[in-house]
Amino acid sequence: MRCPFCGKDNTRVIDSRPAEDGNAIRRRRECDVCRKRFTTYEKVEMIPLIVIKKDNNRETYDRSKIEGGVFRACHKRPISADQIKSMIDEVEAGIFKKEAREISSREIGEMVMEKLKDLDSVAYVRFASVYREFKDVNTFMDELKKMLG
Repeated sequence: MRCPFCGKDNTRVIDSRPAEDGNAIRRRRECDVCRKRFTTYEKVEMIPLIVIKKDNNRETYDRSKIEGGVFRACHKRPISADQIKSMIDEVEAGIFKKEAREISSREIGEMVMEKLKDLDSVAYVRFASVYREFKDVNTFMDELKKMLG
């Protein structure tokens, strides 16, 4: 790391700790030449994730879209905001664990439904009814039978 004061690259780390958000590391450094200290932040560079929509259009991944759908499904249910956030964190971790540059919205929806099924059955059915676009009562009943059976 080059010193911002004298420009030499003889620096050393004297302290490391996680940054406030937990997604970076804060490093306190000292230049061996001029003895001045400075702080750097190290963060993982994320490759943008592309979501392939049902109509084959592509757009960048947006967590808020998952949040919106899940919050609507959980409306007036006994589920805390922390539980919802934790569930979405798990889904997002699963998405990024795949290490793919593209993922289908169908795959994301299935992951969300799998987590919602364990969290709250009513929220699961609400989400599934919108996500799977039930055309009639029979398809809705088929989904309920799968869930109960």
